[in-house]
Amino acid sequence: MLSEQQARDAIIVAMDCDRETALDLADKLSGKAVWVKVGMTLFYRYGPAIVDDMRARGLRVFLDLKLHDIPFQIRGAAFSASLTGADILSIHGLGGAAMIAEGRAGAEEAAAERGGERTRLVAISVLTSMDAEALASIGVESPIAEEVARLASLAVGAGSDGIVCSPQEAAEMRALLGPDALIVCPGVRPAGSAVGDQKRVATPAATIAAGASKLVVGRPITHAENPAAAFEAIVAELMS
Repeated sequence: MLSEQQARDAIIVAMDCDRETALDLADKLSGKAVWVKVGMTLFYRYGPAIVDDMRARGLRVFLDLKLHDIPFQIRGAAFSASLTGADILSIHGLGGAAMIAEGRAGAEEAAAERGGERTRLVAISVLTSMDAEALASIGVESPIAEEVARLASLAVGAGSDGIVCSPQEAAEMRALLGPDALIVCPGVRPAGSAVGDQKRVATPAATIAAGASKLVVGRPITHAENPAAAFEAIVAELMS
């Protein structure tokens, strides 16, 4: 069971929509939500200004860009993304140790330039839209849990602050990475919610109990008739 503040701080509301809708949602969640996710849908269209918009409303930002390129490019990309003031930035574990280390260096350089805390990095392991069959189709024959653990160890060893994984791997990741690792779980669905394109899902309470640091919740909140009420229902679940 979490305190009210811990519960609010655990939920990241995924803003995968247009700017007008995102700002309307941010206003509706004012005083309730602490975190939002700005992903590719928003960032590719509106750029760093959308991060400014969220931070101006007092929200912390998980910038979910899933960086994946050669190490030189990722150092520059992580530097530029970190200059937005985002609190967390995602990077692909599949890029390898050298790429992740350069991403960490870019984030550190940005922190030195702008002042303040460094943007924390979380490495994508296996997308929550993928199951064993999908993984095998790209040539990965190992079980999902084994692949997630392998990428997690590599990423954290190279300088990532944590991992992005499904709720189903959260307990193993907490045991593997220790108490200080940042474990971010998308694929979180309150009981009765539509699963959509997510394959490996769990409820908010079960995901936190398994060891997750943050829950990424999108459509169950953003598509609700009353987003603020939907958010508060998840807070209540985490406190019970």
